[in-house]
Amino acid sequence: MPTNIPKYLPAEYSLRGHTSIVASSGGKETPQLAAALAEAGANVFAVGRHQDAVDAIRSAVSATTGLATPGYAGRWDSPDGASDVLASFASSYPRVDILVNDTRSFFAKPAAEISMEEWDELNSRNVRATFMLNQAIGRQMLAQRYGRIVNVISNLAERAVINCSAYSATQAAVLSLTRSFAVEWGRSEIRVNAVGSGWSTADDIPLDTQREELLVRYTPMRRKGHPRDLAAMLVYLCSPHCDYPSGQPVYIDGGSNAHP
Repeated sequence: MPTNIPKYLPAEYSLRGHTSIVASSGGKETPQLAAALAEAGANVFAVGRHQDAVDAIRSAVSATTGLATPGYAGRWDSPDGASDVLASFASSYPRVDILVNDTRSFFAKPAAEISMEEWDELNSRNVRATFMLNQAIGRQMLAQRYGRIVNVISNLAERAVINCSAYSATQAAVLSLTRSFAVEWGRSEIRVNAVGSGWSTADDIPLDTQREELLVRYTPMRRKGHPRDLAAMLVYLCSPHCDYPSGQPVYIDGGSNAHP
């Protein structure tokens, strides 16, 4: 059984009896984050823009727990799409306690060359989709007066990198939404936070090989991040024990955001 979260995690972090929706744009980090929730005891419902993304989450959860994972494949950056996600979820579970939203689609292009079609599509994938799912599931959480939402973002929400203006703008927008939802929904026992990653990989690459890259040498930790670096913090933010933190981005990026 893979170890996605430390075995010494406090009992208060247990997610037993809780059900989560994990949404993915197809990134390699998301399945391992879903597996960490499952290892902590949560039921997982997989949502992916494509069937491959859903299958990757299912495979990771099954490898951890041996259990089958229901899911939904399709876009949800419209009211109808978000409704379809909830209808599919309702056929498997009666209640959602946790939403983990990792809908980052990376895009790099010089600012002067970005077309409006590219701008609109990126914002639809990264911002509109996040808003639609947070809103739809947030309504259910408001009715039950409990919920934990974690939006996974890039540390480019607060940094600038050449050729990443459009992508960085979407990440800053998701961070702003996270803070706004936290303020609006806090009195209903809903906590909304963000986990931010930096230069990362879901593969286990030897340190010597990693350090051949300039960006790795720029990172204070001198290595890329890995989903397991995010896992324990994600489980905490999804747990009932996370009662007071809300509206906060927690960057687990090897110190990159602290680097001038």
